[in-house]
Amino acid sequence: MKSNLICMLITIIVYMIVMVTIGILASKKNKDTSDFYLGGRKLGPIVTAMSAEASDMSSYLLMGLPGLALLTGFADVGWTVIGLAVGTYLNWLFVAKRLRIYSHHNHSITIPDFFSNRYHDQHHFLMGISALIILIFFIPYTASGFSACGKLFQTLFGMDYHAGMILSAIIIIVYTSIGGFLAASKTDLMQSIIMTFALIMVVIFGIATAGGMGAVIENAKALPGYLSFNHTYDINSNTANDYNWLTICSTLAWGLGYFGMPHILLRFMAIEDSHKIKTSRRIASIWVVISMGIAILIGFIGQTLMTNGTITVLGDNPDNYSAESETVIMKIATLISEHGVIAALFAGLVFAGILACTMSTSDSQLLAASSSLSENILQGVFGIKLSAKASMIAARSVLLIIAALSIIIAWNPDSSVFQIVSFAWAGFGATFGPVMLCALFWKRSNKWGALAGMVAGGMTVFIWKFLVRPLGGAWNLYELLPAFLIGLLCIVVVSLLTKAPEKELVEEFEAVRAECKQ
Repeated sequence: MKSNLICMLITIIVYMIVMVTIGILASKKNKDTSDFYLGGRKLGPIVTAMSAEASDMSSYLLMGLPGLALLTGFADVGWTVIGLAVGTYLNWLFVAKRLRIYSHHNHSITIPDFFSNRYHDQHHFLMGISALIILIFFIPYTASGFSACGKLFQTLFGMDYHAGMILSAIIIIVYTSIGGFLAASKTDLMQSIIMTFALIMVVIFGIATAGGMGAVIENAKALPGYLSFNHTYDINSNTANDYNWLTICSTLAWGLGYFGMPHILLRFMAIEDSHKIKTSRRIASIWVVISMGIAILIGFIGQTLMTNGTITVLGDNPDNYSAESETVIMKIATLISEHGVIAALFAGLVFAGILACTMSTSDSQLLAASSSLSENILQGVFGIKLSAKASMIAARSVLLIIAALSIIIAWNPDSSVFQIVSFAWAGFGATFGPVMLCALFWKRSNKWGALAGMVAGGMTVFIWKFLVRPLGGAWNLYELLPAFLIGLLCIVVVSLLTKAPEKELVEEFEAVRAECKQ
């Protein structure tokens, strides 16, 4: 093995050891499942902010966004990023504090818990349905992360894709199953720092290698529609395609997804003091805007380096372009490693950053999915009584099962990280987003409306994705937008047509609202 590869491998191994060590140290603080799934609600503002955003910015930050920017130019990825940035800020501004107070008030440690307790659902319909939704969408979401890790090891070391994917999954499983939510949150903080370093390192080196920022801009200008807000670049025909206002609205709808993301909402529930959320909001919003902007720039730089023959990203089969373009940051990092031992160590940190992107999301998703099955379905819905020790064993066992299913789904090396994340994002945004907003801000909403909205939103995601969207034209909308609106409409209509919430539930809502104003 070449010396530069050895240096990068050493850096990655050290990174993995640190992650496992954090998991072991955090495990000492897990006294019960509340600690395991919510960290005892003891997260500080910085950890909360960076943990939430690191778990949000999955492998699409360093792979999906640069890959999409490389292929199609600014419009598609740009409007997506604008929607995500606005959604991030609004989620912190409106949802974070009220969810923290409300979930503490009704003793909820998971999102299905919160929905069930918020509407006093004695039969656990909401708990069961929401837990199943988490399992349905988080398993492929986690699979996308495992797939990204497999591609990394394959590109870097020529390792078999499946072996690299399984190795990464094992590391994630080890520190998450040992340390739980606290380990996931603390590793997320470190991973966000590594991700930031990776972005900056790749941009600086990439611009220098491309011949300066002017060369990058000139290359982008030479491609039809590449820098346009209302056109996308078609790499196959070297022409520009229209990007109309309807498509722009559809793409901006990515921001709606934040209101329903369990792994982000759990961070809001876990902060130690609701009054510190403003600090977290500022840190999170600034980091998100800067990191996504840099990710787009990496795609532009990669397009320049590909045009001048410095790197080869795409093969001969256009059908594989979507997946292949996502390796652009790896190609640039490999170039960095060829400039000596120190450069190779820095390149290793870039690859560690790609792992960090993936792991910071996968660990949170595994925990959320695990809690849904062990806490909400087994104990909540079916009423299986487990001791504290048995609950911890069940939680860790379920986590292993979910990870195994995710590995099976990620077995195809040609799967696109961005496409998988896109579908799962729509699923959570449409099923949980409208319900969460109504639960927090509309006291007239009831459990039947919430249940109807959850089911309608989830069904619409599948129907629109596989039956309606393929029709093309005006129907070619990102499934999150119509599904979110239909889910919200069903909540309002069904709530108004059914019995109003009982007095106790309304009083609880008013008490929380009063506390939020303090």
